[in-house]
Amino acid sequence: MKIKLTITYDGTNYCGWQVQNNGITVQQVITEAINKLTGESVKLTGSGRTDAGVHAEGQVASFSVQTESIPPLNYAKALNTLLPEDVKIISSQKVSEDFDARYSAKRKTYEYRLYESSVILPLKERYAVRAEEGLNLERLQTALNEFVGEKDFKSFCASKSGAKTTVRTIYRAKVKKENGFIVIEFCGNGFLYNMVRILCGTALGYAQGKITLEEIRKMFLEDNRSLGGKTLLAKGLTLKSVEY
Repeated sequence: MKIKLTITYDGTNYCGWQVQNNGITVQQVITEAINKLTGESVKLTGSGRTDAGVHAEGQVASFSVQTESIPPLNYAKALNTLLPEDVKIISSQKVSEDFDARYSAKRKTYEYRLYESSVILPLKERYAVRAEEGLNLERLQTALNEFVGEKDFKSFCASKSGAKTTVRTIYRAKVKKENGFIVIEFCGNGFLYNMVRILCGTALGYAQGKITLEEIRKMFLEDNRSLGGKTLLAKGLTLKSVEY
């Protein structure tokens, strides 16, 4: 039986999603909880990796189990009793055996949060990055428009991406003000390592007058990461949802 989980987590205390040797990860704590609950050693597959410090509101993962003694809808409640407070299962359900949380995904939506202030605001710092007051949102949106469509984002990812292709499609890139935050939303068919954080840093650079549109456009023509903005901190990024 294959189970699909929809997961939310605060990534502050984790070394990202994927299991690794140098620290605790979200995949690790959920896998351990499933093993404890079912008595089976399962392989948990996520929709994609989130970097250290990145949060999730709607991460998706799947796994297969032999036992059918636990109803699929009950996995969420049962696992939540075993998971830490910063990792929780929103829902669980049975899916077809050919479902794959990673390869069946069609679209992913990420949000990056900024806030405007002349000083650090502790109650916002955990989930957002501070920007100087007076940020020009029209210029920010102008830069974001450059990223929409099917493009080669080889200049907008970390050098250790390792992806087979750097071509991705961005369906939507927009900025809005929401509850005292500036929220940048990206919806696409997939994202490269550090891609959203680099896109946001580049758009922010244009909004602040540090980067030109010509330089952004040149990044698509040349493999030249140095023309773009800095890679913004992970804490401002949240995986909002995955569509199948």
